[in-house]
Amino acid sequence: MKNHTPARVYVVIPCYNEEEALPITAKTMEKFFDDMIKDGLFAPDSRMLLVDDGSKDKTWSVISDLVSSSEKFEGLKLAHNAGHQNALWAGMNKAAENADAVISIDADLQDDINAMRGFMNEFYAGADIVYGVRSKRETDTVFKRMTAEMFYKGMAKMGVETVFNHADYRLISKRALSELLNFTEVNLFLRGMVPTLGYKTAKVYYERSERTAGESKYPLKKMLAFAVQGVTSFSVKPIRMIALLGFIFALAAVGIGVYALISLIAGRAVPGWTSTMLSIWLIGGVQLIALGLIGEYIGKIYTEVKRRPRFIVEEHLTHK
Repeated sequence: MKNHTPARVYVVIPCYNEEEALPITAKTMEKFFDDMIKDGLFAPDSRMLLVDDGSKDKTWSVISDLVSSSEKFEGLKLAHNAGHQNALWAGMNKAAENADAVISIDADLQDDINAMRGFMNEFYAGADIVYGVRSKRETDTVFKRMTAEMFYKGMAKMGVETVFNHADYRLISKRALSELLNFTEVNLFLRGMVPTLGYKTAKVYYERSERTAGESKYPLKKMLAFAVQGVTSFSVKPIRMIALLGFIFALAAVGIGVYALISLIAGRAVPGWTSTMLSIWLIGGVQLIALGLIGEYIGKIYTEVKRRPRFIVEEHLTHK
């Protein structure tokens, strides 16, 4: 690889109730930063930006202590819990002011930090976006592996462009980030937004480890909500599927009507309570699903047109 000037890199780490994991994460990352600077992959003025997403524990206190103890840390406190995607956006927005490249990673460090070496090599080779992609899912439960595969394949079938087995562990260059921050939607789904930028991309594969401390911030309920967010933010295929289903039911109704008329003429018409009830329940269920789906889209329109801020920054800390 050709010689290069080390880039000023900001590693953005969203934190929500991470008081247990943060001290471990900070110690690991600080040593890693020293190694990356020594190897010429990070500039000496690179930083870790810890974003407190309205935590209810002592996360901000831990962040404040870290910022006071080392110039490698910066802290950003959101006034209210805005969600992982918004916290990540807030961090990237702040980092964009000074960084040549931004890397996002979760606070639990389950994602292998050594993959950042690959990120930087690809960045210096000309990639504007580098995706961290899991090579395997052996640390996941069978249920987690199954639902994750369903998530990515389902997204693809719905027309949402995502990178298989990639979460939000990625590098994005200054110019790509500048364009991403021009996106104005309130309902964020970064895994679908970043691939639409169109800049040169690369992938770095890594293995994910177990969480060292604290609890997972993505239980099944949140994962399902995240999947719905992704589909409804990037695809109208579910609406089209409902329309197709309605057309199929209309054809079925015509067929049943013809059958009923023939039965009446032939004198074989017998009141069918069971078939009537089944029809009512089936059609009623489909109608409720359709209304719920349409409501999801309307709800997104509602939140978008109000143009409320995605987050409110309460405080930004730098080392003094």
